Amino acid sequence: MPIGRLEVPALPVMIPLGIALMIVAALVLRRRGELTRSRFVAVSLAGWYAVAVLGATMLPLRLFWGPGAGEPELYRILLIPFVTMRPDDFVLNVAMTLPLAAALRVVFGLRDRGRVVLTGFLLSLGIETTQLLILVFLHGNRWADTNDLIANTLGAWLGWLALRRLLTVPAVRELLERRQAEPAARS
Repeated sequence: MPIGRLEVPALPVMIPLGIALMIVAALVLRRRGELTRSRFVAVSLAGWYAVAVLGATMLPLRLFWGPGAGEPELYRILLIPFVTMRPDDFVLNVAMTLPLAAALRVVFGLRDRGRVVLTGFLLSLGIETTQLLILVFLHGNRWADTNDLIANTLGAWLGWLALRRLLTVPAVRELLERRQAEPAARS
C-alpha cells in the first residue's frame, strides 16, 4: 500500500472559511432579530480572528500516513517549559491571543477575567492537543509545545488587561456601550 500524503494550503482554506463565517453570522443574527451593521462587523471580525488563529496554528499542514511514512518527528514535542522555549515563538503566541478578550467581550459579552483567561487556556490546550495528535498519528509538520500553552494563556490575560485599560478611554467605552445598547433590527 502506498504512502498517503495530504497537503492543506493556508489561503485556499482560510479565505472561503472566513467568507462562510460571515454568511453564517449574518444568517444567525438575522434569525435572532439582532442583525445590525455594528453587530455584523463585530461578529465578522471575531470570525476572521478565529480564521487567522487557525491559519497561524494549523496551516499550511502536511500529513503523511501508511507504510513508508516513517516515524513521527518526536523532537517536535516540547514538554519542558522555558528550557526549550523559542523566544520569538513565545512572543508571537502572546500576541496571537491578545485580541481574544476583546472578541469575547464584544461577541459574547464575556467580561470576567477568570473566564477570559480560562477560555484562552482551553483554546490553546485544544490547539496544542490537536497539533500533538496530528504530529504523532499523521506525521504532520506542526509542533506541540507547552511554551505555547503558557504564552497563549498569558496573551489572553494581557489582552484582558489591555481591554480594561482601553475602556478607561471615554471614546472607546462609549463606542462599546453604544454597540451593546443598540436596538436589535427586526425583520
